[in-house]
Amino acid sequence: MKRYKNLNADSGVVAYEIADHSITIEFRDRGKYRYDYKKPGKSDVEEMKRLATAGHGLATYINQHVRERFAEKL
Repeated sequence: MKRYKNLNADSGVVAYEIADHSITIEFRDRGKYRYDYKKPGKSDVEEMKRLATAGHGLATYINQHVRERFAEKL
């Protein structure tokens, strides 16, 4: 997994791994979750990939738009 840049220094996201049709995110205190094109959907996953790469806004996006709609808890 790749370390999340966390440019605001206050994110709950620690690391992420991008695949073709999914993103796996490791949170500071809640484990790892996989999000894919089926759940929560392609547009959300692609935005999460963009934010993960940018290192800013990923946890906020998940909290505001995705919430508990993950494909799998790992």
